[in-house]
Amino acid sequence: MLNPHVKEKLHEGVVIPAHPLALTKERELDEQRQRALTRYYIDSGAGGVAVGVHTTQFEIRDPKFNLYEKVMALAIEEIEKVQISKAFIKVGGICGPLEQAMQEAKFIKGIGYDLGLLSMGGLTTCSEEELLERTERIAEIIPVFGFYLQPSVGGRILSYEFWKAFAEIPNVHAIKIAPFNRYQSLDVVRAVCHSSRNEEIAIYTGNDDNIVNDLLTTYRFEVAGEKIEKPIVGGLLGHWAVWTKKAVDLFEQIQSVRDQAEIPRELLTLGQEITDANAAFFDVNNQYKGCIAGINEVLARQGLLQGNECLLDKERLSSGQAEEIDRVYAVYPHLNDDEFVRSHLKKWLSEV
Repeated sequence: MLNPHVKEKLHEGVVIPAHPLALTKERELDEQRQRALTRYYIDSGAGGVAVGVHTTQFEIRDPKFNLYEKVMALAIEEIEKVQISKAFIKVGGICGPLEQAMQEAKFIKGIGYDLGLLSMGGLTTCSEEELLERTERIAEIIPVFGFYLQPSVGGRILSYEFWKAFAEIPNVHAIKIAPFNRYQSLDVVRAVCHSSRNEEIAIYTGNDDNIVNDLLTTYRFEVAGEKIEKPIVGGLLGHWAVWTKKAVDLFEQIQSVRDQAEIPRELLTLGQEITDANAAFFDVNNQYKGCIAGINEVLARQGLLQGNECLLDKERLSSGQAEEIDRVYAVYPHLNDDEFVRSHLKKWLSEV
């Protein structure tokens, strides 16, 4: 079911930004800037885009806003306009109980998404067996991109046994590990390596606190007397929704050295600078309360969004968060892509 061009690129590894939601000051959908964001990611050199995920705000599904289908369709329209490579990976977010998840899977499959990023967030009453059954049903509709969401933003801890069984499900092609926890990340990769489908599943990092180290790491396990190796080939990240051109440049640099015997120490230092910037964007000091507003704030400073507004009034910058963003802008000027955005913004806004 998965486009072979997409499958090859997925396993090669790419940058996949988690697409935010563009709103006006009145918290209405800003269609012009929503489309411009998609163009920004394409022109930055991203290998795909993920829409309808946490960074897009799960509330787009709420009947009060009724934005899910519209937002999902806008991204597809912009991708089709530029006639980008067939290998460009279109990932659509899927969440909720089984019936909702099935409806979303059918919809995004129908409009052209390649994979469904299947969240287990919020399903606290479901057993692991029920979550696996849900995955099997969704995988019958659309190729699945698994998602280990960190507990602090609505995820839950899942066992090694769960992930091993998850990896055995036909039509699961990738897993995004984002528990923000080294032990739990290790559980997923070890489980995949011990599954019979270990060569069929690509591992992507969603650990925004450990991006560079994850991308430089190859895991190795002995399975039935044979050494199985599994790299983290790419990332699907909310952090990559901002400063995306520099993220693509960094990813290409990592790809050029990660198979070498020696890794430049400068990359490890750069990784810690990126983690520091992420702490400001994601509002780590306040348990991630301002994470979506923080991403929007950076995009607004660049002119891509009108402001940092979110659908819910409670989703806003925390006290001191703007100052933290000021700080990382000042101390890490080499991480931002403001000049790139300035040189393209007029085009992105006028062509949509």
